[in-house]
Amino acid sequence: MKKFLFVFFAFPVMAFGQAANWQQSIKYNMDVYLDVNTNILSGKQSVAYTNNSPDTLDKLFIHLYFNAFRPGSMMDVSSRSTENLVVGKDRSGKDVTDYDRRFKKRIVEMTPGEEGYCHVTKFLVGGKQQKITEHETILEVQLEKPLYPKATLHYQLEFTEQVPKLSRRSGRDSDEGVRYSMGQWYPKLAEYDQEGWHADDYISREFYGVWGDYNVNITLNKEYKLGATGVLQNAAEIGWGYDKEGTSLKPINAALRTWKFAAKNVHDFVWGADPSYKHITRKTGNGPLLHFIYKIDSTQEKKWQQVADTCAIIYPFMAKTFGAYPYPCYSVIQGGGGGTEYPMATLVRNNSFETIVHEWCHSWYQMMMGSNENAYAWLDEGFTDYAEARVLSWLRKTDFFANPGEYPMYFMLAKSAFNEPMSTPANFFETNLAYNINSYYKGSVFLRQLGYIVGEPVMDKILKAYYNRWRFKHPTPADFTRVAEKVSGMELKWYKDLMLYTTKLTDYAIDSLWEKNDSTMIRLSNLGEFPMPIDLSIEFKNGERALHYIPTNLTFAAKKSDAAVAYPFVTHQPWGFVYRTYVVAVPGNLTNIVSIEIDPTGRMADINRKNNKLSLNW
Repeated sequence: MKKFLFVFFAFPVMAFGQAANWQQSIKYNMDVYLDVNTNILSGKQSVAYTNNSPDTLDKLFIHLYFNAFRPGSMMDVSSRSTENLVVGKDRSGKDVTDYDRRFKKRIVEMTPGEEGYCHVTKFLVGGKQQKITEHETILEVQLEKPLYPKATLHYQLEFTEQVPKLSRRSGRDSDEGVRYSMGQWYPKLAEYDQEGWHADDYISREFYGVWGDYNVNITLNKEYKLGATGVLQNAAEIGWGYDKEGTSLKPINAALRTWKFAAKNVHDFVWGADPSYKHITRKTGNGPLLHFIYKIDSTQEKKWQQVADTCAIIYPFMAKTFGAYPYPCYSVIQGGGGGTEYPMATLVRNNSFETIVHEWCHSWYQMMMGSNENAYAWLDEGFTDYAEARVLSWLRKTDFFANPGEYPMYFMLAKSAFNEPMSTPANFFETNLAYNINSYYKGSVFLRQLGYIVGEPVMDKILKAYYNRWRFKHPTPADFTRVAEKVSGMELKWYKDLMLYTTKLTDYAIDSLWEKNDSTMIRLSNLGEFPMPIDLSIEFKNGERALHYIPTNLTFAAKKSDAAVAYPFVTHQPWGFVYRTYVVAVPGNLTNIVSIEIDPTGRMADINRKNNKLSLNW
């Protein structure tokens, strides 16, 4: 999900141990009909759910997302709970509240015809109705017969729902005039993993799903045009650029038309529909076919064409840096709600190139990984922010290490009264401010600072190894950290734990200088609670530079190279994290030195950089 924050302040194969030895799998076959006059959708599911766990399951939990869009729902109450909480100032000095501005209209104000709902009317196993209980956005199913390990449950489900007027990821009639933005819309089986069921209420945050195959048939008025997750199976019947570029929507005599989409090895399904959509495609080098589906607007046509061209250009860099995209296509669909990622597709409000790049990067750090966003949203959003910055820096030929925007936002939260640990479950952050900054900005800082610790060449290897090892396996923060340890040869659990589970801060300073035995002695102080290795840059009168590198004892190793540093470095003995000071001896007189700086590349998340640099005017 693209952030919304209104505060201004040939790689070798490596062994990594055993993967989680099981994960559930599912196959959805869905037939749905959307009445565009009443906005009522009726659907049937035929589902095969395989229990690969060692546990016997006597119940299931199913997400009913649209039930969140009703007055009095938990999403409604939560969205209003901080609407008067002031969290900062805008550029004009006005107070900025914590209210999520994606709610253009508060849920509490929705009329019966505008609200959303999703009700399961039948849940059959072997033709027999099972006991079901609706808990707002979660349906509990009590199975008459338990589902044993290694067995497959076949169930049939019928449901009816009203598409809400409000566009918050999903809905109808967005501000841009898109009729239907259908994300998180169908009864979706909750994930069951080594921690048990993840029957998380839909409060406003992200998602977690079962890997599976989807066959979805969508029927609605014949003039509507669609984009969706997966590959259109009846492209020859539909036309409209799906059979070949530039074809028109094929005429039919019937009032209704059915679109048939299929996707394999994904954990969700999204679609958008509008009568005035336009569809263009772009091919990528050794990569997916890109679909761009958007509202016809002559003032925006040139921008959409440019965005499509540029997306095709950046793919080879993305594949080289993060790993190859494994699916045959990817669709950018104009819809409501800003920008929201789904497998093989995204909904975007407009043709903002930065937003589209961000959402596409989610294909690597959520759609291929499938991590639990309710538990660790940063493992998706933060990694995606980092990947987006890498892509844009490459495209625009800018220095990726210069002035990263994530750090000021993280520092702002860290110094505020709203700071919370990054490990806080997504639904339990006290403010949207803390959720957004932890998930996006601090999550990105996690990776940028890791590059500082291990060195950038190693960081690139870590990203590729993570992709090779954990795609399609629901990785956790510990799984990523183990990959980073194996690739770097460093111990890094301390880094993960301090970043995730604490709000401790880093603050190093240049303490004092003196001469001793024809050397300059530089004493550094650790004023914070979060230890780090130190890059110490020294500039001499003759224009030469030197970097003195002080590892932390916590890593039990030192980085060997670092692409962000333009000159060689001298490695010193490790700094034991309990010691508050460390002295570096530099050959030569003090008067030969004109400046000293801790962390010259700015990748260490030091809360007070004013004490990091000392200029000497001799």
